[in-house]
Amino acid sequence: MESSELIKKVRRIEIKTKAMSQQIFAGQYHSAFKGRGMAFSEVRQYNYGDDVRFIDWNVTARFNTPYVKIFEEEREMTVMLLIDVSGSNLFGTRQQFKSELITEISAVLSFSAIYNNDKVGVIFFSHEVEKFIPPAKGKSHILRIIRELLTYRSTSNQTNIAEALRFLTNVSKRKTTAFLMSDFIDNDYEQALRIAASRHDIVALDIVDRGETALPNVGIVELQDPETGMRVWTDTASKKVRNAYAQWWNNLNSNTLNTLRKAGVDHTQLFTDTDYVPALLELFRRRN
Repeated sequence: MESSELIKKVRRIEIKTKAMSQQIFAGQYHSAFKGRGMAFSEVRQYNYGDDVRFIDWNVTARFNTPYVKIFEEEREMTVMLLIDVSGSNLFGTRQQFKSELITEISAVLSFSAIYNNDKVGVIFFSHEVEKFIPPAKGKSHILRIIRELLTYRSTSNQTNIAEALRFLTNVSKRKTTAFLMSDFIDNDYEQALRIAASRHDIVALDIVDRGETALPNVGIVELQDPETGMRVWTDTASKKVRNAYAQWWNNLNSNTLNTLRKAGVDHTQLFTDTDYVPALLELFRRRN
């Protein structure tokens, strides 16, 4: 991609998503994603009814009158974007590719995070973790993330969600809010998801193109699996073939939802041909 074209694309995404973050998501994000816990604020004299467990004995001894520690919610968070860059996300039959939708949503979440004074980091993964951008603050950092999203090209077409979750668990020792963005065409990540969800606040964004939910009747065509590269000639005019594909899709979708639900992970589906704003706002509202 030419540098001038890249700058224009980054700018277009910045204008659209920054405004959206300010006008629509800032308040919802702020209330939906709490700080990582309670942080020490100050010490004041003990009042009747205060919890005796919070008495500061050092200060109490110094002034010979009881003082208690006051805590308040720690608002600053670390946000990690776990982004699936496998081959199946370079797919789109409607308005845009799945990868393009992921880029825009990532920008919206990133700008919402910096308005909340949060750090943002990114993990690009396919069958392995391919790139890690450590969490940081500031507009220049967010613009770097957008540039990477626009230009990064995976070295693999396959998907290993478990590997990305294990990397998150290893690299983030403190509790993190992690947005897992993928089409979830994978079937061996339940244990890793349970472990990661027990330590971090995981939010799953299931990216879907309606063209992959059903096989159209277009006669005999050659189909290619974007993750394995396997090619096969298929008679899409066969009702049996279309039904078998529909069953595969329904099973994949059902297994994904069950896995996320069992792990206690909040989630929503986002479609390439549908406005994602209502779905994200509804997800945020469910968390309040």
